[in-house]
Amino acid sequence: MDPVSAMATASAAFGALKKGFQVGRDIESMASDLSRWMGALSDLEQAEKEAKNPPIFKKLFNNKTVEQEAIEAFAAKQKVTNQRDELRQWISLTMGHSKWEELVAMEGRIRKQRQETLYRQRERRKKFIEIVAFTLLTLVIISILVSFVVLLKSHQAKASNLITTEIIQGGQNV
Repeated sequence: MDPVSAMATASAAFGALKKGFQVGRDIESMASDLSRWMGALSDLEQAEKEAKNPPIFKKLFNNKTVEQEAIEAFAAKQKVTNQRDELRQWISLTMGHSKWEELVAMEGRIRKQRQETLYRQRERRKKFIEIVAFTLLTLVIISILVSFVVLLKSHQAKASNLITTEIIQGGQNV
């Protein structure tokens, strides 16, 4: 998931959590919103890691500058930090500090699970695409070189035939 989509998901889920706390819902009834928010945070962290070490084709064809990506990552990180602090305050005030600790532990489990499944699959898919793209690029370059060599050989053969024909015709005119 790209950082913009992840941030939008995190903000929407956080808004739902905030409304739930304001109307007095308990944390258990907001589990899906909480899970969505935590998943989006995990996606943002993964996007930040990927931005630090992007694949070669992203480096070549990305239309964003390094500065733009850095500013976006910084802004997203600040917003997430503010959301986390506000959520910690809500949970600590309404349910006690131990509930916040439980939530942090749950967040760790969710993040670990996502890393084991989603991010590994995504990484394998990216590697596969890079290998296929690199192989295709190599084949195209080899095809161009082979075509160029064949073209040179055919011109050389035509030139050789022309010279041979001129020599033969020159010998007959004498």
